[in-house]
Amino acid sequence: MLTLPESLRDAFKEPLGPVTTDADELLAGAAETRAERVAPDAPIIAVGDVVTYHLREAGRVPDVALIDGKTEREAVDAAIESALSAADARRIAVENPAAALSAELLAALREALSDADPVIIEVTGEEDLAALPAILTAPDGASVVYGQPGEGMVRVPVTPESRAEARELFEALDGDVEAAYEALGRAPDGDQ
Repeated sequence: MLTLPESLRDAFKEPLGPVTTDADELLAGAAETRAERVAPDAPIIAVGDVVTYHLREAGRVPDVALIDGKTEREAVDAAIESALSAADARRIAVENPAAALSAELLAALREALSDADPVIIEVTGEEDLAALPAILTAPDGASVVYGQPGEGMVRVPVTPESRAEARELFEALDGDVEAAYEALGRAPDGDQ
């Protein structure tokens, strides 16, 4: 549905938020964002196996986790794979090519965010671009967490400002952006 053009690759190398290696610090920031936005039930969305694992190990099961069995294009280690395989959560299987966002992934993200219980979206392919639609779809006060290769975890507090930044990048992708918004159940201006 949407693909990352070569001309935008560098724009996606810059983190959309602060980078940390401390899951407890990250979770404290997420709690602060929820409090500031008066959104005590705002979800945490984890994009990536290692991020999902570290949040779970820190005692916080992500409300939505997108995993593909890889980290930096290599298979995750056995301990992470085993822990995530054993995780008790509803699972949605989707296909999503590298450097792309499929309609299937976008629809699964929409569905997962509407579920009151934790959901793991198991991606065959790659989930690297999923942080953008997660930021666009999650409610204010939510946190989207993804891995920054070689550096740590990035937490993006979902605010009107971060949503505007994500929207700009999302709309710069090649493909049918209007249909992508439809798959997410969102209007381009951010209204649901």
